[in-house]
Amino acid sequence: MSSSAFPTLPYAAPTEKKALTLQEKIAGLHEILKSAKIGMLATRGADGHVHSRAMIPCSQFSDTQLTLVFIANNTSAKFSEIKHDAHVNVSFCDSKTNSWASYSGIAKASQDKEIIRKHFSLASMSPYFGDLKDGVHKGDAEDPRVSIIEVVPSEIRYWVTYSNSHLGLPNVSPRALILGITSIQTEASGGELVTISSEDIRLAQRLSA
Repeated sequence: MSSSAFPTLPYAAPTEKKALTLQEKIAGLHEILKSAKIGMLATRGADGHVHSRAMIPCSQFSDTQLTLVFIANNTSAKFSEIKHDAHVNVSFCDSKTNSWASYSGIAKASQDKEIIRKHFSLASMSPYFGDLKDGVHKGDAEDPRVSIIEVVPSEIRYWVTYSNSHLGLPNVSPRALILGITSIQTEASGGELVTISSEDIRLAQRLSA
């Protein structure tokens, strides 16, 4: 959605960054993900309620990668919710800078062993599954409970908060901007809004192929 749809928001139109190359946009996004580490994956249940849970995406393996990859236990409710409605949102917030990112996209669940083996770390991930001592559910990459959730974005928006050195002024949080409790002019409203559009995403997918 264009920032022009929010004419009363003081930070929306004046701060949207349009002059970045696609690679610069992706690099800025990756910086937020790297610093935030944990995202909130939101899915919609059959009852219409939206549920969110903290998820750690697997590390980026490409400078043009925009798809998020999560390893998860397929016995959890999020898998049935994704099956019901594949539209999801994943949001990230870097508490150190107040920069944030929001993915809107389609989730795809699979048990692609090649992808699982590429991303699975026994030390960090096996505690989320546990060894059931039945010789099958061992909490390793071959465990049938281990699955992949790939979130293929349709649009990504992120906010980069200026540092003090950028403005010569104190940091201003997005919340303060929304509430209008800042004296900084809108042209220097504390950060920049960046949109990675569906067209950008298609181009990045071609570059990653």
